[in-house]
Amino acid sequence: MEKFQKLHGIAAPMPLVNIDTDMIIPKVFLKTIKRSGLGVNLFDEMRYDRDGNEIADFVLNKPQYRDAEILVAGENFGCGSSREHAPWAIADFGIKCVISTSFADIFFSNCFKNGILPIVLPQEKVDLLMGDAEKGSNARMTIDLESQEITTSDGEVIPFEVDAFKKHCLLNGLDDIGLTMEKKASIESFEAQAATQRPWV
Repeated sequence: MEKFQKLHGIAAPMPLVNIDTDMIIPKVFLKTIKRSGLGVNLFDEMRYDRDGNEIADFVLNKPQYRDAEILVAGENFGCGSSREHAPWAIADFGIKCVISTSFADIFFSNCFKNGILPIVLPQEKVDLLMGDAEKGSNARMTIDLESQEITTSDGEVIPFEVDAFKKHCLLNGLDDIGLTMEKKASIESFEAQAATQRPWV
């Protein structure tokens, strides 16, 4: 998993509340077990019409937000089913951080496992960042995970909280497999000892 340390990028404003995982990635796209390739279908039913043409006024179709790496969203983001395809699609599109007042628990956890930083802030701070994001591609935010600070395009600094273990995993690019591989030497030692003590197994 790619390390997340400091991000300086475009933030897209999406003030809708209760964006569920079916809105993030509709069920028709859940047939794959690959983490890549889903970005083109992120928010599919909001991004495209029935003929597959882009809907011009959807935020991520606007020229200034096509390369957004940060999403400032309404409350209860990621509610609905627990599909891990939702963070897969977000990450594959290129979004590395989602900011909201609240997230669904399973989606929140899945973000960290897929290299995405979900940040929870009070409504007034989200409103401030939403306004900053609405300025377009020239107004870039900086997300510093090490110092746990967001810096707006105007230089205002907003601190945020993050679980220490989840922070460690993101800073070091560790998903569940990576965490297991940190114990590789101990696992191999145990297996060698077990093979000697119980060769019949």
